[in-house]
Amino acid sequence: MTVAARGRVVVVGLGPADAGLVTAATLDAVAAHPPEARWARTDRHPSIAVLGDHGSFDDVYESADRIGDVYPTIVERLVVLAGQFGSVLYAVPGSPLVAERTVELLRLDPRVELVVLPALSFLDLAWDRLGVDPLAVSVRVVDGHRFAAEAAGERGPLLVAQCDSVDVLSEVKLAVEDEPPSEVVVLARLGLPDERVDRVAWDDLDRIVDADHLTSLWIPELSAPVGAEIAELVEVVRALRERCPWDSTQTHASLAPYAVEEAYEVVDAIERFDPESGAGVDDLEEELGDLLFQVLLHATIAAEEGWFGLADVARVVREKLVRRHPHVFGPDADATIDVAAVEAAWDRLKAEEKGRSGPFEGIPASFPPRLAVAKVLRRARTAGVEVDFAGALAALDAAEEAVRAEVRRVVGGDAG
Repeated sequence: MTVAARGRVVVVGLGPADAGLVTAATLDAVAAHPPEARWARTDRHPSIAVLGDHGSFDDVYESADRIGDVYPTIVERLVVLAGQFGSVLYAVPGSPLVAERTVELLRLDPRVELVVLPALSFLDLAWDRLGVDPLAVSVRVVDGHRFAAEAAGERGPLLVAQCDSVDVLSEVKLAVEDEPPSEVVVLARLGLPDERVDRVAWDDLDRIVDADHLTSLWIPELSAPVGAEIAELVEVVRALRERCPWDSTQTHASLAPYAVEEAYEVVDAIERFDPESGAGVDDLEEELGDLLFQVLLHATIAAEEGWFGLADVARVVREKLVRRHPHVFGPDADATIDVAAVEAAWDRLKAEEKGRSGPFEGIPASFPPRLAVAKVLRRARTAGVEVDFAGALAALDAAEEAVRAEVRRVVGGDAG
């Protein structure tokens, strides 16, 4: 598709407050588009009147089950409108260059030509109210909806935008694991008559703050980085690889038996865990940590060899989970889908990714017999294939019981 054949989306910002802060370039762009080609991400903005007659995407917010579904839907509608009118005006709160997910998605979409006009941001008002030079103190601006990911490893100062609900404030609190600050600053409706800049105790953040789409959060300092425990564990593993005579000599192959062993110990801890009383929870926590150590050790070895690192492992599994859950993350997300349909879709998508020609292709030869049987049976059920392992399983049961009896004899009844 050539640039000439694409529709154009002109993105303008409505500034952080009333119409007095809207730029002349934005007003000119509004005047250059007919009312039917003027669209706002939301009408919930104090300067929305500068658009005159226009459409909005508030209906997308109202109909979506998740905020993550809103932005791709808006982009799809903008693509259609741009094709219909040739050029469509898209107005967003504040600046289109600050914390605007739809603009990020539009930049990646080859179906439209994107024109972005700079505008005044809420950040300009925030720096004034806080008395902060953001460059001098190295402020990190993060999205409240993605706080845990974007603030990972940060100690502050942090300006958290898009704190538009109590749920977002709760997620911010949960992401700060150890020694949170005693208080933070809540900035609300900056530049408007009901502006508020309040110091709020950390514990009260999601209890007394009436958050809306014009609410931000200032966290001047954290005693420990967000996600510090994982970062510190990674450093411990690196130190072991450098200075421990056992860990430093391990390879992927030499560690393979330990991965299996730790996985079985997790299973054993799960079987002993009582979710009603909580008995065994410490053992489960410990065994999961041992299994996590195996993952980190393999990732560290791979990083030393220049193959991949822990971030790559996290990225790959995240992308796979998103790709294989279109009912959750896709444009046609469906909250009503049942478990059987989810399993069938997972198997189909996995087969397509792996290029498998048959239902049983790709089952690892290293699987223990009982696990291999379970895998075959599940795939057979999905594919509608009849298989019968009754005789083999009976023989396996007898063999396993004989082994268990011998183990119990050797260890004096402690096994089993």
